[in-house]
Amino acid sequence: MSRVKTSLDWNPGAYARFRDLRLRPGLDLLNAVGQMGAGEIVDLGCGNGAMGEALAARAGGRDVVGVDASPAMLAKARQAQGYGAMQQANITDWHPRRTPGLIFSNAVLHWVGNHEQLLPKLARMLGKGGTLAVQMPHQNKAPSHRVWLSLVEELFPGRVEKMGTPGVMAPVKYDELLAPLGRFRLWETEYYQRLMAEPGSHPVRRFTESTYARPILQALDPDEKADLITRYEEVMQAAYPVRGDGSVLFPFRRMFFTLTI
Repeated sequence: MSRVKTSLDWNPGAYARFRDLRLRPGLDLLNAVGQMGAGEIVDLGCGNGAMGEALAARAGGRDVVGVDASPAMLAKARQAQGYGAMQQANITDWHPRRTPGLIFSNAVLHWVGNHEQLLPKLARMLGKGGTLAVQMPHQNKAPSHRVWLSLVEELFPGRVEKMGTPGVMAPVKYDELLAPLGRFRLWETEYYQRLMAEPGSHPVRRFTESTYARPILQALDPDEKADLITRYEEVMQAAYPVRGDGSVLFPFRRMFFTLTI
């Protein structure tokens, strides 16, 4: 059968199931931003608007603009507090309305490839003293992520287009690319997330199915999807055992960097 590539929209409800765990790295990134330029704050890939209120609290009178390609996510973000304006745009094609003082991107650029060209382009959009702040999951080699890919190719070879998170490069590549452009800081944090088991499902499956595994699952029919989930959960039981209190300790690594021009 031919390969399938899907462009179905995000599910804000499924994504928000682990809202607090997804929000914490964004707050950590914002706390690491020391300097902003005079221009507006752009939440690039704002999703459902979870960071809007926190960005507005740091704005110091600057406008906060939410940018996302997903109509469903933007509809949720419009209900959030903090944004003065919204833009629907793909990140690769986006241009700011005015010169930004901060371009803030939390857990989105890993879905966008060609960082060698994209990141210098974003840096050039900043005004003097402006900052680019980025956080991306760096989890592809962990069982939670690589098992989705290995199992779908084993069970349904050729059905799903080879995928991953194309934008994530080796940390040294970011340093070589961005350090010459300004004051650059790069670090990683591994978050030990305590997830509670849910009846009939492993919590790591629940955590990954609305993000990393979303395009894989959308490309399968219902029976195929059920088969894949069953096999995935069997592996997750061994990789991330459910403890006596019903919880799972799930380590999740994330990469951060800031660049101030």
